[in-house]
Amino acid sequence: MGVARRKEHRAAAATFLYAVVVLGVLAGGAGVRAFEDGTAVYIVTMKQSPVFHRRLNLEKLGNSRVTNAAGGGGGGAGDTPSTSVLRKPRHGSPKPMNYGSYLIRLQNLLLKRTLRGEHYIKLYSYRYLVNGFAVVITPQQADRLSRRKEVANVMLDYSVRTATTHTPEFLELPQGAWIQEGGPQFAGQGVVVGLIDTGIDPTHPSFADDLSTDNYPVPAHYSGICEVTNDFPSGSCNRKLVGARHFAASAITRGVFNASQDLASPSDSDGHGTHTASIAAGNHGIPVVVAGHQFGNASGMAPRAHIAVYKALYKSFGGFAADVVAAIDQAAEDNVDIISLSITPNRRPPGLAIFFNPIDMALLSAVKAGIFVVQAAGNTGPSPKSMSSYSPWIFTVGASAHDRVYNNYVVLGNNLTIQGVGLAPGTDGDCMYTLIAAPHALKNNTSSSPTELSLGECQDSSRLDADLIKGKILVCSYSIRFVLGLSSVKQALDTANNVSAAAVIFYLDPFVLGFQLNPTPMRMPGLIIPSSDDSKVFLTYYNDSLVRDETSGQIVSFGGVAKILGGLNPIYGNSAPKVMFYSARGPDPEDNSLSNADILKPNLIAPGSSIWGAWSSLGLDSAEFAGESFAMLSGTSMAAPHVAGLAALIKQKFPSFSPAAIASALSTTTTLSDRQGKPIMAQRTYSNPDSTQSPATAFDMGNGFVNATAALDPGIIFDCSYNDFFSFLCGINGSSPVVTNYTGNSCAASTMMGADLNLPSITIAVLNQTRTITRTVTNVAADESYTVSYSAPYGTVVSVTPTQFIIPSRQKQLVTFVLNATMNSSTASFGNVGFYGDKGHRAIIPFSVITKVAYSS
Repeated sequence: MGVARRKEHRAAAATFLYAVVVLGVLAGGAGVRAFEDGTAVYIVTMKQSPVFHRRLNLEKLGNSRVTNAAGGGGGGAGDTPSTSVLRKPRHGSPKPMNYGSYLIRLQNLLLKRTLRGEHYIKLYSYRYLVNGFAVVITPQQADRLSRRKEVANVMLDYSVRTATTHTPEFLELPQGAWIQEGGPQFAGQGVVVGLIDTGIDPTHPSFADDLSTDNYPVPAHYSGICEVTNDFPSGSCNRKLVGARHFAASAITRGVFNASQDLASPSDSDGHGTHTASIAAGNHGIPVVVAGHQFGNASGMAPRAHIAVYKALYKSFGGFAADVVAAIDQAAEDNVDIISLSITPNRRPPGLAIFFNPIDMALLSAVKAGIFVVQAAGNTGPSPKSMSSYSPWIFTVGASAHDRVYNNYVVLGNNLTIQGVGLAPGTDGDCMYTLIAAPHALKNNTSSSPTELSLGECQDSSRLDADLIKGKILVCSYSIRFVLGLSSVKQALDTANNVSAAAVIFYLDPFVLGFQLNPTPMRMPGLIIPSSDDSKVFLTYYNDSLVRDETSGQIVSFGGVAKILGGLNPIYGNSAPKVMFYSARGPDPEDNSLSNADILKPNLIAPGSSIWGAWSSLGLDSAEFAGESFAMLSGTSMAAPHVAGLAALIKQKFPSFSPAAIASALSTTTTLSDRQGKPIMAQRTYSNPDSTQSPATAFDMGNGFVNATAALDPGIIFDCSYNDFFSFLCGINGSSPVVTNYTGNSCAASTMMGADLNLPSITIAVLNQTRTITRTVTNVAADESYTVSYSAPYGTVVSVTPTQFIIPSRQKQLVTFVLNATMNSSTASFGNVGFYGDKGHRAIIPFSVITKVAYSS
């Protein structure tokens, strides 16, 4: 208790200056006035090394006096054993805080000298991964700062947005990965997962630390604190939730921050952050009760791992890069092991290449610090080049379905059965109930105005005739207003209850196109018909069954009847996994002209559709789950924390693994077929996506579907260091000054391209006649003999050397691939390479060739 109090006290001191800015803006509207004056938020980076880079340089200098073993190619900032696959585990080494304070003083002095006597607002000081600051200034002031010799880069701030009970079983964790870790009560222990999201509900049982008799400690290497506010009181953190902060200065200064709704604290008023945190590392065996119904027990992927929350996104507006960079910088300084971001930029970053943006550059420094970084691919699929997570040092996750679905059905009086969605009970027995649409059940037989959409949507019970509806099935329209949050299923259910309806059925308005409905909790019998075609069939039956007066045309009686078969019990199929239509696709765009990068994205797919997860008691993101403690959501936002949790299991077993080694273990051990042994399929359209499926390519699913158990025993891995990423950036034409500005180090001559990075995949944007690619594998298991086999992408001939090799434990093997184009083509083609060990290990990497240029005859 004493330690917790000290950490909470320090939180108040550490955030004092930030609070002054926040309170000033909230009280006086300074943010609004500032932007009316033509100012904006700029992110400024300085040339002097940040705290972490300086510490690495000092360590390297000390090591070089003893041994000449350190160093690496590419002219980077000095790779160290901390970026090697066999490095020592990171630990809480002392931080040179005096140097950090010195950097802040230099930043302040720069501003004072450059903008002497002028108005500006400094929002953040970045010092650990990045030496720089966020500041509110005019474009003219930004230009003057950019011309200072101390300044490396000035960029305009930009906006970002947010992008289980059964999935542990679907991923076979209970009988696989968790067993290797000693069971769920030990899975992930000692690993800290840092989540940059919308905050957390600290009162949720998924984050309690008193559910077991053994009181596991806070990891010694973690040095973060728990911010204390009125919304996040003392005692909110514990041994499970080990740290929590919030970052909103950029948003507040812009005047978009709604203090009553967004909350200037780590508390989650959205729900998204609580949901993602529970998927990654929520406690095991937490009962999921929604709308009074029991849906099993929930667990995170690493239920014993620790959670640190860095709130930088908000319900009202999403978030901004300046706040996200501050969160990343703090998470790294706090020494988290994994960073999970279920966020993506709202637009492709401008500039020479998409990799050069403040968020990705901060994450590159985080990787240099030994932190594994995972990010959601984005929900902008299924179009090609829709990827929202670009850089090779970031592990990008797409969304797949899993094998559990909740379906309910309506059986009509003509014996036609229509499938629906709804976490709801069915009507009693085999009784058929009369159908009555809300517009046909108005009081005093009045008619509704065409503009009174809320009546057809069952949002207002005061206009409905309860005597007419009692005991019948109320029929409601599900319009675009539900998608926009202007109407809600919950309100319609209240209406149905107020007028004593036996059940409720929603038909899909024809204007709701390309929107996939998730199962929605209902306390009474009901369903939503998710198909516009099925909705037309339902309405035709209903209208044809109405009995009308031949003279007046008024309804005399309602002839349509139906019964609802409940959807509380899950159905398990064999066609999963499959790539969801919304999951962003490759190829990875290199820049705003949509040139193709030699980098495979996404890296893999993981469960992201209809995922149960914890829900904040204050959560407003999904009106259908308001007031509930769990919610079912879909998106790549749900897929990313699955992988973050699984990475924690790998980190626990292999504490010396570099971020690239963790990425390789996850990538090379994936599954390429569904539960029926057929190729994984990918949905291709928004409308009726299951009818437009085709086999998934590497640009849909990356290396494949994550296999957690296999990832804990990869056999061989493909390692990649910070120096390699540095050389890759230097190899981009014209990038030298940009790289220097962002990293503080000068580029040596580099011809390295993305395909040359030692990644567990090979992607070639343009195969101009012939190309030689090398990969180096490191054996992280016992001595083993491997055979290499491959399938060449269409229109290419491939040779591999060697095709067999024996690799001792902890040793490396170089493998060379020579690709020749046999035809001209601008159509992407795919193949793969398999490394098969005689002791059962298997590593598969995909080949992707986008454009081929053959020798002319």
